[in-house]
Amino acid sequence: MDARLLEILVCPICKSNLDYRKVDKELVCKPCKLAFPIRDDIPVMLEDEARPLAEGE
Repeated sequence: MDARLLEILVCPICKSNLDYRKVDKELVCKPCKLAFPIRDDIPVMLEDEARPLAEGE
């Protein structure tokens, strides 16, 4: 994942910064408790494609 891209990407819902989880290939929004997938090095920033985070995740 390109570091420059990570600097400018924000959550499409609340506009918060995202945490990159390299192992899980996800971008995580803690306020919304959603994980957006990264497929073929392309972030999928659609609410319908996001995975809800489990409690404590």
